[in-house]
Amino acid sequence: MRLIITALMVLAVTAMQSYADESNADEYARARAALVREIEANVRQTQSYLGREVLDPRVIAAIGKVPRHEFVPAEYQSSAYLDQPLPIGYEQTISQPYIVAVMTDLLQVFEGGRVLEVGTGSGYQAAVLGELCDEVYSIELVEPLGVRSGALLQRLGYDNVHVKIGDGYAGWPEHAPFDGIIVTAAAPHVPEPLIEQLRPGGRMVIPVGRPFGAQRLLLIEKTVAGDLVENEVLPVRFVPLKRGE
Repeated sequence: MRLIITALMVLAVTAMQSYADESNADEYARARAALVREIEANVRQTQSYLGREVLDPRVIAAIGKVPRHEFVPAEYQSSAYLDQPLPIGYEQTISQPYIVAVMTDLLQVFEGGRVLEVGTGSGYQAAVLGELCDEVYSIELVEPLGVRSGALLQRLGYDNVHVKIGDGYAGWPEHAPFDGIIVTAAAPHVPEPLIEQLRPGGRMVIPVGRPFGAQRLLLIEKTVAGDLVENEVLPVRFVPLKRGE
C-alpha cells in the first residue's frame, strides 16, 4: 500500500510539474507575441528613419520564436519581454529587441548566408541570426560571458552558431568572406579588417560613435566592385566595443 501511495504521489508531482512547464511555455509565447506587436508599432513610429513601416516577416518570425528569457539573468526574467535592454553582467547588456530586429532586417542575410557577429554578449542576437542563416560566427572578448553564451546556444540547439573568445576588431578571417557582418557594440570607427572580410555584395551593420555619447547606426554595403556605400540609419546608444590587450 505504501508503494502504491508513493507511486501515486510521484505521478501527481510529475503531472503538476508538467502542467507548470506548459503554463510557463504558454505565458512566454504570449509575451513574445506581445513583444512582436510592440516592435511592429515602434517600426511604424520610426519609419522616417528606416525608410519602411514593416520589417521582413522572417525577421519578425525569428523574434517571435527565440526564447529571450533564456538569455537574461534570473533576476531579470520577469522583464525579458519588455522592449528594452537589460544588464547581463560584466558591464554588458542584452540589446533592446526592437534594435535587434532592425539590425537583423538591415543585414538582409537569410537561408544560405554566413554571418559574422562581433560581440556575442548574451547570445540573443546570435540566436535570432541562427534562426535565419546557415552559419553564424560570433566573437566575444569577455571570456566568462562568451563561454556562458556559447554553452547556452548549444543547449538551445543552435548548432549553426559558433562562438569564440577573441578581439572582434580582427574579425574571424578563417571563415571569411561573410555575407553579412553585425557589430553589437559601438566602435569609434569601422574596423578595417571587418571591411576586408565582407564579401562584395555583402552588408555590415555597425554602431559608430563615442562611448556613451552620440552614436549612429550605420549600414555599409560593399558593391560587387568593392566600393563602400554608407548610410546612416538611426541614432543609437550601445556599450563601447572593447579591444583585446
